[in-house]
Amino acid sequence: MSKAGKVVRIAKKIAEKVNHRPYMKLTIPAGQAAPSPPLGPQLGQPDRSYDLHINTPPTSYLLKCAAGMSKGAMLPAQEVGGMLTLKHVYEIAKIKSQDYYLQIYSMEAVCRQVIGTAHSLGIQVVPTMDADEYGEFLKQRKDTVTQQEQELLEKRQAKMLRTG
Repeated sequence: MSKAGKVVRIAKKIAEKVNHRPYMKLTIPAGQAAPSPPLGPQLGQPDRSYDLHINTPPTSYLLKCAAGMSKGAMLPAQEVGGMLTLKHVYEIAKIKSQDYYLQIYSMEAVCRQVIGTAHSLGIQVVPTMDADEYGEFLKQRKDTVTQQEQELLEKRQAKMLRTG
């Protein structure tokens, strides 16, 4: 047998010995995790052991709640879907820094990550915000969203006419 064949055979033996445990990532609303199907059987390993990591809500969810938005901007780079102050960003970063995968980062790095997520949602981060200014912004934003939804509806109807 050639040397290459022996190396391949040894590599196969080593590869067979590696036992990869299944990895599963779930998002479950609070209070709804139960040992019944579908979650219970998925968690049960043959030896009945598993590691459970509970994280805080996604950053995008926290940002949208803080900005009072139901969804992000349709064109994040071209329009502003909401506005937050640096204080809001810091509070969200404090919440997110409790996640086990973000504990190794400094608070500044977590704040930058939150600001990056805000920009991808079309949320503008400002140093300070006046309540009257924000109220005017929300009125304009409501008109913009209504106009965008109308344009989407027209596009869907036009598409249905073409295929029908």
